[in-house]
Amino acid sequence: MKPLTPRFDSEAIEPPIDPYLPQNGNRGFKVSRYELELEYRVSANRLAGKATVSAVTVSPLQKFSLDFGPALSASKVTVNGSRASKYTHRDGKLTISLSKPLATGAPFVVVVAYNGNPQPIRGLWGQVGWEELTEGSLVASQPNGAASWFPCDDHPSSKASYRISITTDSPYFAVANGTLVRKQTKSSRTTWVYDQPEPMASYLATIQIGPYEKHTIQSETVPISAVLPSRLLPSYAHDFGRQAEMMDVFVRLYGPYPFADYTVVVTDDELEIPIEAQGISTFGANHCDGTRRYERLVAHELAHQWFGNSLTLGRWRDIWLHEGFACYSEWIWSENSGGPSAHSRATRAHALQAALPMDIVLADPGPESMFDDRVYKRGALAVHALRRKVGDEKFFALIQEWTDKFRYSTVVTADFTDLASRYGTTAAFWDPWLNGTRLPKMP
Repeated sequence: MKPLTPRFDSEAIEPPIDPYLPQNGNRGFKVSRYELELEYRVSANRLAGKATVSAVTVSPLQKFSLDFGPALSASKVTVNGSRASKYTHRDGKLTISLSKPLATGAPFVVVVAYNGNPQPIRGLWGQVGWEELTEGSLVASQPNGAASWFPCDDHPSSKASYRISITTDSPYFAVANGTLVRKQTKSSRTTWVYDQPEPMASYLATIQIGPYEKHTIQSETVPISAVLPSRLLPSYAHDFGRQAEMMDVFVRLYGPYPFADYTVVVTDDELEIPIEAQGISTFGANHCDGTRRYERLVAHELAHQWFGNSLTLGRWRDIWLHEGFACYSEWIWSENSGGPSAHSRATRAHALQAALPMDIVLADPGPESMFDDRVYKRGALAVHALRRKVGDEKFFALIQEWTDKFRYSTVVTADFTDLASRYGTTAAFWDPWLNGTRLPKMP
């Protein structure tokens, strides 16, 4: 069937903010802060919450939406202290109407009381967001799962500070982004309050609940904590034993660690892949087996704190800026820890990639392919080609300027290539790596 020609007249629907997630993101305002007060019953998977969303209008506003998953129900909505004149919740959107419009530049506060049994958001990439464990729960929201547990502007270009309070059954340990500022136990329930002052994309917000203990790891540069079941501690000591050294290497090469501390959570369940959140990485029990065979993933997730969490893509087509640098960091760690050099790793990866189908464009892989392993590996190869092109001195100076200049910002590919042009690259260098389907030769 021939596709319809899109209309952009007064009756047409506005084009999506991001074609990769056309249902996500919202217009008319910019969120500055989320304050979440949550109560969770582990055995019943029952969540009750109050989300206070502080924002500023960017255009006159009388009707607006927040992303909000279908498994939860709003029971009360207020705007600036007054009940919303009308709100609806359908198709993953909580749409709120005001009795009087807000002018451009007006600050406003939305408070949403809600409850339900949180479920992951289903999409092209499986199920993402709030997920039950055998004992407890985890949140892994990349790319669009934040709406599974709170109403939000669920697009990475929308970054805000957070305060997350989670009350749950006292035997369980609860982790969220930021610094623990208060912990209080009453009867059989414990409240944990975390504050995340640095701007954070909604998909990087997380809560981890389980039968865990917390242990502090020594590092010369950044406080590191491990939160895990006690039975896994001996294996953790070996599998993650070089993590402090890893942190020191990345700080030396990439620039200062962008957050106050770093926490690794290991669940009592097995997970298919580890996942990063801001200031936190989550691994499954299967990644902590005493063999150290997953150490490259430890490096990968740590590197995301710079590439993905501090510097966050402004559109999903540019995911190579996250995954290419995180994958390359596996090779950086290898050559700085007595393993094969980054060039040796790149040479092997290049040979493997050359044998795979060449039908993917690194800087625009399409939503179905944005988590394809070829994006990760070809992204890392593009980074290594850059290093070979400009030399180590310029390469690491560029990376440190990149992480400093765009700290806590959203970025697109052109931001990086424009900066790299000051270090000796041209469009002729970047075009085949980023915009062609064929794998270029290594410089």
